[in-house]
Amino acid sequence: MANLTLHEKPPADRAEALPLSGRTAVVTGAGRGLGRAAALALAGAGARLALLGRTAATLQAVAREIGAAGGTAEAIATDITDEAQLERAVARVSERLGGADILINNAGEAPVGPLLQTRAADIEQLLRLNVVAAMSCARLFGASMIQKRRGRVINIASVVGLSGESNTCLYAASKGALIAFSRTLAVEWARYGITVNAVAPGYFRTDLNAAALDDPEVGERLLKKIPLRRVGQPAELGPLLVYLSSDASAFMTGSVLVIDGGQVAR
Repeated sequence: MANLTLHEKPPADRAEALPLSGRTAVVTGAGRGLGRAAALALAGAGARLALLGRTAATLQAVAREIGAAGGTAEAIATDITDEAQLERAVARVSERLGGADILINNAGEAPVGPLLQTRAADIEQLLRLNVVAAMSCARLFGASMIQKRRGRVINIASVVGLSGESNTCLYAASKGALIAFSRTLAVEWARYGITVNAVAPGYFRTDLNAAALDDPEVGERLLKKIPLRRVGQPAELGPLLVYLSSDASAFMTGSVLVIDGGQVAR
């Protein structure tokens, strides 16, 4: 586990006006794509950020970006499927940032392929990252939220966890499990003043899918599924996550919020 630069927080007068001022947000898979967008949005709203992911270099780049904008961010290279590494990350967040107030469970993989070509090892590996690690993050980072009697857990699911799509059995099953976990934990932790919600994005442009989206045949086929006839941009997810992390959503828990350009509504 590598701990990188801790950047200075914004001036007090600016911070006091922001909805997440004084709160610590942990984002998994924060080095790129939707995780990076989440981290930037929450930092812009005044939160201190703990950036978790496997690649130190990408986390450090996001931390520098947040620091350049006047925010506070610490990059902690962590394999969240490794319980010992995760426990060290939790201790670091507690020591350096006062413990978690917000958890964005974003890390995950999205394999595509027929179930008949899937091995048992593939299933176990995907569930370990997409489901088990998310539950472990909630369990370990949630301890400080329970102690504070407040907190926000936001699990990044997917529209394929709500509706069937060919060749996505593993991914869809993992995201469906994450949705069920969100609803159940919302009931279990309501007594502590902690809300738990899931966000189900549709197709968003990231570095992982840019090549496919730019392929004329593949891109056209995907766009036909989306009434708005475009994919989302990562920055469009940020305001929703800030809302769910803030006091404005205090009466919302156990919800699944879809952001997909109308795909599921068809």
